[in-house]
Amino acid sequence: MNIPNLLAHQSRKMPNHEGIVTPNERISYFEWNLNVNKLANSLRSLGVSKGDKVVLHMPNTKEFLYTYFAVQRLGAIIVPVNAKLVQQEVLYILDHSDAKVFVTHELLFSQVQALPKFEEIKFVKTGEAVDHWHSFECLVQEGSSIEIPCELTENDEAALLYTSGTTGVPKGVVFTYRNILTVATMICIEMTMKPESRVLHMMPLSHSAPLHLFMVAGTYVGATQVLVPTFTPELLLTTVAKEKTTHFFGAPIAYLACAKHPNIDEYDLSSMEYWVYGGAPLAKQEVEFVKAKFRSNRLMCVYGLTEAGPNGTLLDFDDHDSKAGSIGKRAALNCEIRLVNEKGIDVKQGEVGEVILRGDGNMKGYYKDPEKTKEALQGEWLYTGDMAKQDNNGYFWVVDRKKDMIISGGVNIFPKEIENLLITHPLIADAAVVGVPNLDWGETVKAFLVLEEEIDDIEIECRNFLEDKLAGYKIPKLYKKMEALPRNATGKLMKNQLRERVEH
Repeated sequence: MNIPNLLAHQSRKMPNHEGIVTPNERISYFEWNLNVNKLANSLRSLGVSKGDKVVLHMPNTKEFLYTYFAVQRLGAIIVPVNAKLVQQEVLYILDHSDAKVFVTHELLFSQVQALPKFEEIKFVKTGEAVDHWHSFECLVQEGSSIEIPCELTENDEAALLYTSGTTGVPKGVVFTYRNILTVATMICIEMTMKPESRVLHMMPLSHSAPLHLFMVAGTYVGATQVLVPTFTPELLLTTVAKEKTTHFFGAPIAYLACAKHPNIDEYDLSSMEYWVYGGAPLAKQEVEFVKAKFRSNRLMCVYGLTEAGPNGTLLDFDDHDSKAGSIGKRAALNCEIRLVNEKGIDVKQGEVGEVILRGDGNMKGYYKDPEKTKEALQGEWLYTGDMAKQDNNGYFWVVDRKKDMIISGGVNIFPKEIENLLITHPLIADAAVVGVPNLDWGETVKAFLVLEEEIDDIEIECRNFLEDKLAGYKIPKLYKKMEALPRNATGKLMKNQLRERVEH
């Protein structure tokens, strides 16, 4: 089985069923597949063949889905990248991925139009052809509608996704069709997806969760893909009410922003069967706020990471009442979870250990990086770098990233615990905590703070605020005010940049 054949299958099985809905168009499965055939034939005429890499730089549009399936139909490997990436970031990926073609959208053209011309790379954009840029529409219009047979197996490579690079340069994660179809199957079953489902895509399809979990799963069952190129609370509420969508995946901030919309009560959100969030937990008070505003108890948390497909764990609807903030008590379908110490031995309940995952969703490896692949994949287990503990009821709670852990005087300190408390201070807008080298203690705790208002003495203010909430050794000794914390295109904190700024 392969992904392009899923689309071809649905176009034969239910040709008139809505496949793609955009703000301006309704496209049947037959028309979707027809346009994929045309684009695939044109890409083949540009020299794209099995194993070639095609970089896809687009928002959530029909052209994204056409390109995704057309590239794979040729046996080539799709490389979706975040639409917010700027020229320098795109250049790195073009070089590292050995790209044969780069495809972008008119909405993003200003970010990349100054890219240098490479003889070995073909450039494509929506809209009119410019200089060495081919027109996407012309490729579709001029391509043959004859379907190219796709005989790829589950062991063939399907996609190359780049991590966010929060610890350095982005790593390319290689997936086979088996990896992606494994996690898509999980979503189909765990979240009851069917042809009548209408999947709302507002988070970037370049990310593994919207792409592999929800877009591929939706195609697998013949659901309707509702595409919105950007996110605003107004757009989400309007689209759900208008299109009667049933499934949505978003970051916690998307839910909180929508819940604060002054007119949320005026929108009919009753069609939604699964409000899914991931990337970070929602605290108990946040869960209660969102559920009340959305008038729904259908909140589900998913935990995983790109390298796992993503697959991992689930926190189901009913568990949110008592276990909000946890990632659930069981691994999702097609996945296993353990918490282990530095020697790979399972830790006891209540002890902190590294999350490791096993399942066919785990990546094939990092592109052109066997050493990092060996570190992450040990036997059948993926070492996530997330540190977690299991409570008395069996629920897992992520404590922090292993690489962010501070060791001071031989004691482990998890910055996330400190950061979560600091941002509850009424005068602190954002916070990040890192370890600073210290000759006596190994590391000292340092906090970088973005302030809502000026604080006369930050150290005294923070110490007084934290002293009854944290053990003394966890309270930061050093502080630095920041205008803003460095974050990447997906909003993840770039702690590597903060460590580089540390005054030794």
